[in-house]
Amino acid sequence: MSQIKIQRLGLHGDGIADGPLYAPLTLPDEIVEGDVEGNTLKNMRVLQPSEHRVKAPCRHFKACGGCLLQHASDGFVATWKVDVVRQALAAQGLESNLLPIITSPSQSRRRAVLSARRTKKGALVGFHARASDIIVDVPDCQLLHPDLMPALEIVSELSQMAGSRKGALSATVTLAETGLDLAVSGGKPLDGALLAGLAQQAERFGLARLTWDGEVVATRMTPYQLFGAARIVPPPGAFLQATKEGEQALLAAVKRAISGGKVGVDLFAGCGTFTFPLAEKYQMHGIEGETSMVSALDAGWRGSSGLKQVTSERRDLFRNPVIAEDLRYDFAVIDPPRAGAEAQISELAKSHVSEIAYVSCNPVTFARDAAVLVASGYVLEWVQTVDQFRWSSHVELASRFIRK
Repeated sequence: MSQIKIQRLGLHGDGIADGPLYAPLTLPDEIVEGDVEGNTLKNMRVLQPSEHRVKAPCRHFKACGGCLLQHASDGFVATWKVDVVRQALAAQGLESNLLPIITSPSQSRRRAVLSARRTKKGALVGFHARASDIIVDVPDCQLLHPDLMPALEIVSELSQMAGSRKGALSATVTLAETGLDLAVSGGKPLDGALLAGLAQQAERFGLARLTWDGEVVATRMTPYQLFGAARIVPPPGAFLQATKEGEQALLAAVKRAISGGKVGVDLFAGCGTFTFPLAEKYQMHGIEGETSMVSALDAGWRGSSGLKQVTSERRDLFRNPVIAEDLRYDFAVIDPPRAGAEAQISELAKSHVSEIAYVSCNPVTFARDAAVLVASGYVLEWVQTVDQFRWSSHVELASRFIRK
C-alpha cells in the first residue's frame, strides 16, 4: 500500500494528492494509505487525520452517498466553499467582496429525490451509495426535514405495490404548506386498478398530491408554496430551493442587490421564487422556459392581492435570449441552471440595466458570466455564498452588479 499526503479538496469534495490522485472522504494535509487503482486511492486508511476531521453526525454516512463532507468540521466546510467562489473568480481575473457564508441547518431539506427498489421482503428506500446503484436505507437521515421523513415509509409502500423488481422507482418528495407533494416515476403503467389503489394510498397517508409518471392521480389539498405573500402551486416535481433558510438567504441578498427603480425583469424565473417577493415593491416581468412553471407563475399572480403588476412570458433564454434593446428595465434578476446563462449575459452586457442580481448554483459558470459583465462596464460589488446543500460539494451564491 502507498502512503499519500492529501494536498487539497477538489470541486467535488474529494481529497486530491499529487498526480493527481483522488481520495474520497479525506481532507488537506492528511496522510493516508491505500491501493492505487488508476487515479483513485482504494481500500484507504487515514494514518494522520486533519485537525478539521470530525465524527460524522449521521450513522448512515459511510454507506450513503447523499452527503460527502460530514467528516469535516463546519468551519472548514464554510471556508472551503467560500474559497471555491474566490478561486472561480480568480480564474477569470476577478475579485470581489466575499460576504460570510450562510449555511442551512441540519434536518432542513424540504425537497429530495428518493430511490426505491422492491425486494423479496419489502423494499429499500433511500439514497444511492457512492458511485453505485445500491440503495441505502436512511431511517435516521440528518439531512431531511423531520416532516419529510414519513416519505420513506410511503415510498416503500408504493414501491411494494406498484414498483418493478427490475428497476428502481424515483420519487421526488416536496414539503408543501399543506403536506407532502409526491411525484413518482419508473413504476408500473397506470391502469384503472392501479389508479384506484394509488388514490387510496394518497388518502391513507394524507398526501397533499400524488403524481405517477407525470399524471396527477390524487390531489387531497392544494400543495402550495409561499413566495412572499403569494401562494404558488408548482408543477409536480418542479424545482424548488432546497431549504427555506437557503431560499430566504438568497432572497435577502437579491433584495439587497436592488437599490430602487420601478420595473424589473426576473430571468429564469421558475415559479416566482424572487418575482413575487419583489412584486411587493416593483412591477415585475418573469421569463421562464418551462410552460408549466409559467402557468404556475401566472396563476399565482391572478390569485394574489396587494402586489404590483406581475406579467409572465415563456421563452427559451438559451436559444432566444432577450436582446439588449428590449431589456428596458431598472434592474434584472437572473437565476440560471448550472450551465449559466452565456447567451443572455451577452445581451445584458450590452444593455443599460443599471443593477443585476445574479443568483448561481455553479461558481465556475458564474465567474465566466461575471467576466463578460465586468468587461462591458459592470462592477461586481459583492458575492454572498449560501450553503443550503449542507455536507455536499454544491455551492450557491447571490451577487450584485452595477453599471459604472
